[in-house]
Amino acid sequence: QVQLVESGGGLVQPGGSLRLSCAASGFTFSRYAMNWYRQAPGKEREFVAVITPVGGSTSYPDSVKGRFTISRDNAKNTVYLQMNSLKPEDTALYYCNVIWVGRNYWGQGTQVTVSS
Repeated sequence: QVQLVESGGGLVQPGGSLRLSCAASGFTFSRYAMNWYRQAPGKEREFVAVITPVGGSTSYPDSVKGRFTISRDNAKNTVYLQMNSLKPEDTALYYCNVIWVGRNYWGQGTQVTVSS
């Protein structure tokens, strides 16, 4: 069964950095694109980053481009999200996501709070 477990969230001051991790199991990790999303209170879930399974091509929305970097380690079945220059508006619950056999799978999320 597909399982995604996020970690690495926390409280950070504006301008700070955090690195999120997502450990995946239950599917052939190296064959699937992996995504990060986030959801702030009262807002819809928002796409944050994607990385392809081969070659590691990435894509980001303008809101995080140049500040966030997604990467993956196929040997460890883990995807990462390096977040730099964090802003208060980056505060949200961050989720790891994979579409496997036509179905969306989500982790439980890890909370990121950017505040002074």
